[in-house]
Amino acid sequence: MSEIMDLSKGVIFSVGDRLPEKFSQYFTGQAYLNMLTTIGVPIGNVTFEARCRNNWHIHHKGGQILLVTGGRGYYQEWGGKALELRPGDVVNIPPEVKHWHGASCDSWFSHLAVEVPAEGSSNEWLEPVDDEVYGKLK
Repeated sequence: MSEIMDLSKGVIFSVGDRLPEKFSQYFTGQAYLNMLTTIGVPIGNVTFEARCRNNWHIHHKGGQILLVTGGRGYYQEWGGKALELRPGDVVNIPPEVKHWHGASCDSWFSHLAVEVPAEGSSNEWLEPVDDEVYGKLK
């Protein structure tokens, strides 16, 4: 928990609480969630400790937008190269695209996750990101 105390000095929105089990089971490492709003367009501040990342997953129908607010992390689409993310970066994730995102090995990472509303939208959680592949990211 000491890392989260240190990083809380550099975040725009409060870190929030540890992810609930219904989400944490799809993460490698520790992440935190602060739901900023659930009215209209759900927006959550997600903060990852160093080395934490979510599993590969797909947003069916609605997609997602990531607004990077702190630290350093990655976003990768299936079959593509991992993109380094820093504060100010914006990632538009279309529906039906298999992807993952999370912190780098040596830095915490924080982003706002904006769920794009759509009728019948859902998330499909898939396999974890391979440790060996993740470990090679610079």
